[in-house]
Amino acid sequence: MTKDVVAPPGGVMTDEVGTITGELTLEPKVGDDGTVRLRAQYKGAEEWYTVTGAQIKVPDPGNGAAVDRAAQDLLSRFTP
Repeated sequence: MTKDVVAPPGGVMTDEVGTITGELTLEPKVGDDGTVRLRAQYKGAEEWYTVTGAQIKVPDPGNGAAVDRAAQDLLSRFTP
């Protein structure tokens, strides 16, 4: 699940490169530890960056509904 957005005023802070701006693609990814993290890339680019502070821990990473709710919550922070 990905979402194309225009970065909000001030951009999106990432762990790797600091603030990114402009047209972005956002994607939530679940890790083996059950943490859903939001990552971002410049639209059409290959490199992905971790969005600073955009993570939610789910108790059971095998629970698709919980992972989906966490992913939607993360995406909703950057979309109207």
